[in-house]
Amino acid sequence: FIIVFLLLVTNLFSQKMITRSGEIKFDATVPGAMDEVIGITKTASAIFDKSTAEIVVLGLVKSFKFKLPLMEEHFNENYLESDKFPKANFKGKVLNFGSKSGSYDVEGEMTIHGVTNKVKTKVSLANDGSKLLMSGIFTLKLSDYKIDVPALAKRTLSETAKVSIKLQLEPK
Repeated sequence: FIIVFLLLVTNLFSQKMITRSGEIKFDATVPGAMDEVIGITKTASAIFDKSTAEIVVLGLVKSFKFKLPLMEEHFNENYLESDKFPKANFKGKVLNFGSKSGSYDVEGEMTIHGVTNKVKTKVSLANDGSKLLMSGIFTLKLSDYKIDVPALAKRTLSETAKVSIKLQLEPK
């Protein structure tokens, strides 16, 4: 009885929320282009500490799936060089975090292709029972991460990408 009680109390007061099945969507589609340049992974890991409002999100570059195999190959070999830079991550903080659902500013550092830059955006947080749903979109300039878009690819590959996250976080 004591062990069960301690486990329940630990879970009830746990401040850390995690997921290993978060979704990250990379969209570098040129508006009006025939081919969409969209890669999605549903295996992102994230941890959110409610007591400090710190968030870390990690995605493996090779886990992104595209409609066209050739697009996926170019993404991994030519642009993000996933053998050399296998992970992309965000480390930051939700500003003025409260326990209520709503829209919050988040700022931190995004690391892609071995390059780290400061970023800021808004995230939406929604309580769903014991779970916390977090979503947001980062708009990134590819050249800021030393990802070159060749002249031939500029018709289909935008020089900016929208990186969106959808995380269903559960108590640790």
